[in-house]
Amino acid sequence: MGKARRRFTREFKVSAVRMVVDKGVALVEVAASLGIHPSCLRQWRKEYAVLGNGSFPGNGKLTEKDAEIARLRRENRRLLAEREILKKAAVFFANG
Repeated sequence: MGKARRRFTREFKVSAVRMVVDKGVALVEVAASLGIHPSCLRQWRKEYAVLGNGSFPGNGKLTEKDAEIARLRRENRRLLAEREILKKAAVFFANG
């Protein structure tokens, strides 16, 4: 069997990225000292650069953008269901 996937807290990720970004420590050095792969830290740095304080929501929490998309999808499903009901009602009443 392979290794279990490790999970890191938001605070851990932010502090690791800040060591690279704010303190100027080499990314490879930070990764080695924390026992993580450099590509993992690169990805965290990229996400933090794009989303800032909204990065690493974790534990099923959605970013603001993803939450809005989920809300719109729910609304879309509801509206499609309502439309189908109205279509059936129109056919029913038209056939009288």
